[in-house]
Amino acid sequence: MTEMIDTAFILAAGFGKRLRPYTDTLPKPMVPVAGKAVIDHILEKLVKSGVQRVVVNLHHKGDVLKEHLSKRQDIEIIFSEEEELLETGGGIQHGLPLIGDKPFFIVNGDAFWDDAGSDTAFTRLSDMWVNLGDKVDLILLLQPVSEMKLTKGVGDYDFVEDGEGRITRDKSQKGDYMFAGVRVCHPRLFDGAPGGRYSFLHLMDKADELQKLYGLEHKGGWHHISTPEELKAVEEVYTSGMENGTEG
Repeated sequence: MTEMIDTAFILAAGFGKRLRPYTDTLPKPMVPVAGKAVIDHILEKLVKSGVQRVVVNLHHKGDVLKEHLSKRQDIEIIFSEEEELLETGGGIQHGLPLIGDKPFFIVNGDAFWDDAGSDTAFTRLSDMWVNLGDKVDLILLLQPVSEMKLTKGVGDYDFVEDGEGRITRDKSQKGDYMFAGVRVCHPRLFDGAPGGRYSFLHLMDKADELQKLYGLEHKGGWHHISTPEELKAVEEVYTSGMENGTEG
């Protein structure tokens, strides 16, 4: 029987400056969309997918987020506190001792999406990981730029024509797919990482160079919420859906 991925890391330490004034009083993952904090949407999807424990890194308004999450009883939550903001790569590396040596999900704390069908993005990523075996160090969830209607995106990635799902970064940002802020990673990708403050993009490019970077096209809606205008556009559509009895 295949062992499902049961651990996740949520990146929740950043300042979210572009989303001010909301983030003046709230950590960005607690900004509400469709009646609940973005991070609660994420946690519900993780629980639905069989994830049992999640590490959440904290910095900006960390006490506020810790108090909010301490109320949840449906999943084990462990906090990785950062006295100094370590960015995405450094933040995850700092929390690795809390994760262990098995593959784990990494989720941007401001990622907002819906899943088409009964399978979640997490279960689909987990299945793909198992099928690829040792070929892969990192799988990114990708959203077609052409499908982004409410918010704008840039083409970060394209698929390599090998039929297995390997991808490569388009540094001109003219690719067909945008990274959707959800991924599954093996801890070995951090071998030789610099430590301290650095971007996870450094490791994404490392996996790309090793030809161990793969992608999975998302089935459903995904939205890039980084400004008050983008938040308003998404909120209007999803709140309307709730009122009609069909939350997105």
